[in-house]
Amino acid sequence: MKTSLKLTGLLAVVAAVCLFSAFKLKSGNNPVAKTTATSVNDDNELIGAGATFPANFYSKLFDEYNKATGVKVNYQSIGSGAGIQQLKSKTVDFGASDAFLSDDEIKGMPAPVVHIPTCLGAIVISYNIPGSPALKFTPAIVSGIFLGTITKWNDPSITKINPGINIPALPITVAHRSDGSGTTAGFTDYLSKVSPDWKTKVGAGKSVNWPVGIGGKGNAGVAGLISQTPGGVGYVELIYAVQNKMSYASLQNKAGKFIVPSIASTQAAGNVKLPADLRISITNTDAPDGYPICSFTYLLLYKDLSANVSSAAKAKNIYKLIWYVLNDGQKLASPLDFAPLPDAAVKQAQTVLKGVTFSGKPLM
Repeated sequence: MKTSLKLTGLLAVVAAVCLFSAFKLKSGNNPVAKTTATSVNDDNELIGAGATFPANFYSKLFDEYNKATGVKVNYQSIGSGAGIQQLKSKTVDFGASDAFLSDDEIKGMPAPVVHIPTCLGAIVISYNIPGSPALKFTPAIVSGIFLGTITKWNDPSITKINPGINIPALPITVAHRSDGSGTTAGFTDYLSKVSPDWKTKVGAGKSVNWPVGIGGKGNAGVAGLISQTPGGVGYVELIYAVQNKMSYASLQNKAGKFIVPSIASTQAAGNVKLPADLRISITNTDAPDGYPICSFTYLLLYKDLSANVSSAAKAKNIYKLIWYVLNDGQKLASPLDFAPLPDAAVKQAQTVLKGVTFSGKPLM
């Protein structure tokens, strides 16, 4: 009788634990918890999380790959910082970031991580001014706006290089990212290169202490703030400005040219010699026709996928997916206003991918 009572009590505890776990999964506290839980034993469902910058590109890529292979890719665009954390916690099969991991971040990961570039994108300075004038900005104007030293749109520094344009005496409202962001890392990296004041007072990183402005989550959040705020200005990926029909500035590069952000000017910025590990900043490019705020965006995965993947079959599916991204998938970039990888970058990325293993065994 006592044994039966003990067994009944034990079963009740187990049931309660299971019920509590189910509630936690449904609660949405972990943005990838539900998808991770449902795909633990499914080699044909892959989970990724991270950058919002390339989210539109990845959505198209993964949808086309699913149609061709039957392998489903569930990608959560939660920001580069959160994607890196999810990879570190081993709750996703791959992470995604517009900013490559620093040496300290690499040391902090539980196992070696590789970087696979997937495309290039431009970060544009978008604004909301009556009449939507096409404006030119210098590095000094951009840093002044985001430092809070330029506070009105008709500031002499802006009107001087935009003669003949009627710019209203409208207060400037800065919008920036509120979440850890590779887009922020690229933008603040650029500002740190062109503005000594920015470098010493704010610096570069996925998250910084902004001198002025209001925060929005993701590229979409910042785009929304700009669109809804007369006099608003912020930094977003080119596709968000294009899709939302937002104005964005041409920007003076290191060669002194005012460059309109485009696929061509982004490709020009990225046509550089790459290091073996593919980690490189291309902001403030030396290329005469290059737009100065561009970056590669990366998929991040463990060099040996047994670190976070339970089967060789699933590891091979991850490998095949990324091989597709580096090859047939590149043709999907341009229609979405992303620049395809230069041929040299594709070859180097393929070499890095060929070094990825599962339990020490090659995946080719």
